[in-house]
Amino acid sequence: MGPTDSLAHYAITIISKDRPGIVADTTEVLYRLGCNIEDSSCTMLGGDFAMILIVTHEKPFAKSRLAEEFKALQERTGLAVHLRTLHEDELIHSQEEGELCLISVYGSDQPGIVYRVTRALADRGVNITDLNTRLIGTKSEPVYVLMLEAILPQGMTVEDTAAMLESLRSELKVEIGVRAITPVSL
Repeated sequence: MGPTDSLAHYAITIISKDRPGIVADTTEVLYRLGCNIEDSSCTMLGGDFAMILIVTHEKPFAKSRLAEEFKALQERTGLAVHLRTLHEDELIHSQEEGELCLISVYGSDQPGIVYRVTRALADRGVNITDLNTRLIGTKSEPVYVLMLEAILPQGMTVEDTAAMLESLRSELKVEIGVRAITPVSL
């Protein structure tokens, strides 16, 4: 019997017009039911707020209990909620073996920034674990910001990554920064 055999796993996706309290409302439901949040990502996209959560609960536990609680929240607040049971073969536990780094790109807004940077990284075997983009600045002088977290393949350093992205920096006329993220031991 594996370590996750006693746990039921669910993926929850929530989308709503942005407002204060979406995370609190969602996590209150999970807390009341005794669920544990194993992984999550939340962001605002335009005027919408999106969340993806992976939650667990000791078996036996019915997905219908989650559905009932979220249906009430949905009716009260207008959140769009999608629930999915995750099966054992869908559970992937992070095997971060290479160096973890943060890559930031700033420059004039133009098509192709995300594609060019992510293609260069993918071609070198870099695994992107998180990516966010934002348009900041003013309407007359917009600045595009790309922030991504990545795991470098074994043997590839932060310095190698920065050097590999140097030609893109010149071609796209953007600033690119690469720095290590040092995990903290508890």
